[in-house]
Amino acid sequence: MTPETLPDGIAILDFGGQYCHLIARRVREMNVYSEILPSDATRAELESFGSVMNVKGVIFSGSPSSVKAEDALILDPNILEMGVPVLGLCYGIQLIAEMHGGELAKAREYGMTKAYIDEPVGVLEGLDACEQVWMSHGDTVFEAPEGFRVMAHTDRAPVAAMRHDEKQIWGLQWHPEVVHTERGGEMLRNYVFNVCGCEPNWRPLDRVEEAIRTIKDAVGDGKAIIALSGGVDSSVAAALAGKALEGNLMAVHVDHGLMREKEPAEVEAAFKDRGLNLVVVDARGRFLRRLEGVVDPEEKRKIIGEEFIRVFEEEARRFGVEYLIQGTIYPDRIESGLTRNSETIKTHHNVGGLPLQMMFKEVIDPLGDLYKDEVRGLGERLGLPEEIVWRQPFPGPGLAVRIIGPITEAKLEALRKADAIVCAEVEAHPFRDRLWQYFAVMTNTKTTGVKGDERAYGWTIAVRLVESVDAMTASFSKAPWEVLERISNRIGNEVPGVTKVVYDITHKPPSTIEWE
Repeated sequence: MTPETLPDGIAILDFGGQYCHLIARRVREMNVYSEILPSDATRAELESFGSVMNVKGVIFSGSPSSVKAEDALILDPNILEMGVPVLGLCYGIQLIAEMHGGELAKAREYGMTKAYIDEPVGVLEGLDACEQVWMSHGDTVFEAPEGFRVMAHTDRAPVAAMRHDEKQIWGLQWHPEVVHTERGGEMLRNYVFNVCGCEPNWRPLDRVEEAIRTIKDAVGDGKAIIALSGGVDSSVAAALAGKALEGNLMAVHVDHGLMREKEPAEVEAAFKDRGLNLVVVDARGRFLRRLEGVVDPEEKRKIIGEEFIRVFEEEARRFGVEYLIQGTIYPDRIESGLTRNSETIKTHHNVGGLPLQMMFKEVIDPLGDLYKDEVRGLGERLGLPEEIVWRQPFPGPGLAVRIIGPITEAKLEALRKADAIVCAEVEAHPFRDRLWQYFAVMTNTKTTGVKGDERAYGWTIAVRLVESVDAMTASFSKAPWEVLERISNRIGNEVPGVTKVVYDITHKPPSTIEWE
């Protein structure tokens, strides 16, 4: 592409905050390209992206660390002299203040907070005198550096937003990228369009041809195997790989014994006539033997990740395959802590759970830079059936991470029945269209109940229904009481061994969507 045809873009420096990829997501929602780079990227590295995008601005993400720590993450100061607007968020504003001689101290602020807007200009243009924002920080800027103006404050943060008098350097202590900051989208739009002057000239659906080309270039004349779970991510990845490789692709669906009710048969029926070389592997026994007695969820994920690879390797040897293709997406990668300096929230079996030694020349993730809704858009562009494109997410480790504590056949059978009841009752009601995910969890708590006038001592099932756009943040659903009552009654009556049903009313953050 020539400079005239390149999309305008925002570079995002990742200091390890869990919302870094959400910042990129919000920018791309505006049809402006974004690229994430490690926090120690140099000015020269940022300028090298001139062959990919017209860099019109740079955002510094949050971080789990402190700018006062001995091993604090630092910034190439030359980036501040690039001549493009800079926006520091959370750790970003603290880092800017520290580099310019501002005063910082410990003052924790977490959750929804009222910010008082002192100067509604630039990034804060058009905002009211008081706005609801989302805070998550331990350090606070108490005095702005020389040459900076305070734009907003809170009860605990005297410098909640600031800007340089002459240079295009801006900082916000709160997170505009999360939905809990009510007008955060407006703040980011102010920065992207009004401050940086970007044009909305990038379309994520254009990624179809790019992804196909990426797979072709990586595999060449070789053969590849695609891990096909039947979820939207792996299905879209399979469709792209099928177009790229045609007869040189084998799709493998592994039945690890941790699937939902009737799921393996449904996956086989959905894909057997779609032109893929589909193989369904019954690996239930080997997975359950490896997981016997395992309690720690991270250990479960790593065991499942390794066993998946071993199954794929066995099938690959039969087919003469050297490459593995997966449906890994952005949230998988950030939650697995694979971005430099980022915290591991939970290891995804097909990212951080992969064994270090594998027979494959390369693992290809054609969707690795996309979010769920963008992947759904690609699925529609590729002509996949609606029931696949809009299927609710399901974790790769399956019910293993929805059973708290040791996994047994009895627990699996009870959870499958409970989960099927949740799905049936939700999908029979119009409010299902608001939901991102809905499922049951087998807790490790047993409680006393009464069944048939006799004392019963059995499992507690938790029900989780959440609303979200991209899984990076989520809200528990205020589901109709009659639906929750039917779910509870049916589980109590139809699932042996269950004596109590509870409803999870925790948002993400501070929780995750899954329990483990």
